[in-house]
Amino acid sequence: MRLHTQRKAFSMLTAIFVILIMASIGGMVMSLSGKMVKETTTQFQREQAMLLAKSYTEYAIMAVMANGTRSAGGNCLNTITGAYNNTYNITVDISYIGNITALGNPSQCTTLSNAVVTPQSPLNIIVDAYVSYLDDNGQNITYHRRSLQKI
Repeated sequence: MRLHTQRKAFSMLTAIFVILIMASIGGMVMSLSGKMVKETTTQFQREQAMLLAKSYTEYAIMAVMANGTRSAGGNCLNTITGAYNNTYNITVDISYIGNITALGNPSQCTTLSNAVVTPQSPLNIIVDAYVSYLDDNGQNITYHRRSLQKI
């Protein structure tokens, strides 16, 4: 009888040991899964910010070109702001380099003060696109894209 009781006790210890090992493995899998979801979300937010910055840069170039065809008295386009999906805030700053007299009202244009400009200089713009958003930790992240475009 005593041998039969010892076998049951050994089986109980083995079962408890196996349950502990399985629980540890399950905890590690859950932890790894959570980290992967967080990393995927972070990567998605960054990619979305990059695409928005590229899109707003192209929009700014198009808007400057359309604005440059206005008659005298028009205003220079210096800033564009926008928002996407109540998550991303976009600000685009435009600086002009070159001969800006062809633009409607050049005194209102933001120009680079240290740029060497001659009357023959072509018109160029520097487009700075800033996309800011909150990540999962509540930190404010800002993605910046700078482009130089000949107009």
